[in-house]
Amino acid sequence: MSSTNDFKAVRKAVFPVAGLGTRFLPATKVMPKELLPLHDRPVIQHAVEEARAAGIEEFIFVTTPRKELLTKHFTPQPHLEKMLEDVQNCEIPKDKLFETYQQDPLGLGHAVWCAKDLVGDEPFAVLLPDDVFIAEQNCLSQMMEAYETHGGNIVAAMDVSKEDTARYGILDIKSDNGKIVEIKNMVEKPGPEKTPSNTAIIGRYILQPTVFDHLATFDKGAGGEIQLTDAMARLIGNQPFHGLRFDGTRYDCGTRLGYIEANIAFGLQDPDMNKDIRKILEKYNANA
Repeated sequence: MSSTNDFKAVRKAVFPVAGLGTRFLPATKVMPKELLPLHDRPVIQHAVEEARAAGIEEFIFVTTPRKELLTKHFTPQPHLEKMLEDVQNCEIPKDKLFETYQQDPLGLGHAVWCAKDLVGDEPFAVLLPDDVFIAEQNCLSQMMEAYETHGGNIVAAMDVSKEDTARYGILDIKSDNGKIVEIKNMVEKPGPEKTPSNTAIIGRYILQPTVFDHLATFDKGAGGEIQLTDAMARLIGNQPFHGLRFDGTRYDCGTRLGYIEANIAFGLQDPDMNKDIRKILEKYNANA
């Protein structure tokens, strides 16, 4: 096993954004679901800003030709910059923004594998834009600190109900101090009767490039898809592998209800909107 402190800095992040967004049709017929607004910026921008704040230097979108609006959003727009400083915050320099296509929807593992040539032989982060967080320190930054201590591979983790384990990759835990979980195995979407724990993997990962060797076998797992969880499980025992229970609240913008909840939560964090949103919620609560 590698030394816990034998690691390279994480400079690159992969954003799997090739999904069709069918849950949000017809809103996503033309617009990528990642560009749906969450509070004052698109969902994808929350993930990009999180990565940038955590020290990520290069941004890799695994996308499809029909989603060209995604990269356009992050392309500099000089005529708007003079009008709005916030526009500058979403820009990524041309030599730091990359895209590669996932031609067929074969699963998250396949999407990550599509970034292999752009990532190269160095550790990298994966951010699923559907997962957004409200936290004093953003989720990936917390993971970077854990990575500096433990090296190897780190996944964001949170406890879920036994009934919800079939929606997640679930950790089989070797040791647990309440914050850091040492992992002995992981299982993709086990039912409540088969789950090894109720600690789930959430959409943030720091991975070693060795994972590409296991993804390249294209073995299909749960749901007939190439699962990232299965490839990660094969790293356990050869490299350090930990889960981090992050501090903060996670919202799932991949569902309509989660998307609405996230907009409410982010709006309540905005001092300019907080009071008015509470009044609206009180009105609907009174009429319920």
